Amino acid sequence: MDSLRFYPKFIVKDIFGFFSIVGLLSLITVFWYPNALGHPDNYIKADALVTPAHIVPEWYFLPFYAILRAIPNKLGGVIAMFSAILILFLLPYLAQFKCKSSKFMKLAQFFYWCFIVDVLFLGWLGACVVEQPYIITSQIASVYYFSYFFVILPFLSYLEQVVLTQKSIYKA
Repeated sequence: MDSLRFYPKFIVKDIFGFFSIVGLLSLITVFWYPNALGHPDNYIKADALVTPAHIVPEWYFLPFYAILRAIPNKLGGVIAMFSAILILFLLPYLAQFKCKSSKFMKLAQFFYWCFIVDVLFLGWLGACVVEQPYIITSQIASVYYFSYFFVILPFLSYLEQVVLTQKSIYKA
């Protein structure tokens, strides 16, 4: 037989070559072009009393930041933001569904996807400037965020119990 196996000889050589190239590119970037991947705002002189208006949190905090900014009262905004995070931990106790899945509940699927769109929309609103069309829109989106957990999910649970009761009446 005039053949060699790919593993382990060639795979080790390929991995060594890959990490050599990546390491070389990293060294070139660090030592010759250290500012190539930096943001220009990093060179603004720091001032503890002035926060630039365009600074926003990371993308995964933007929906909660939009909820924070939607309420004009500072304490109310902080309470709403933390309750929006804590409500996600309480979700298993809020939705008392009798079935294991909403696979066959078209209304529950519709409201779920509306909720996902609302969270993405809140994320976009969190990155926008604090001006009038964005403030009222984030207030409306925040109302839907909380109403999904406190109004829509209990209604769907009640509706499911009514439908299950109706089905059991018709079967008897």
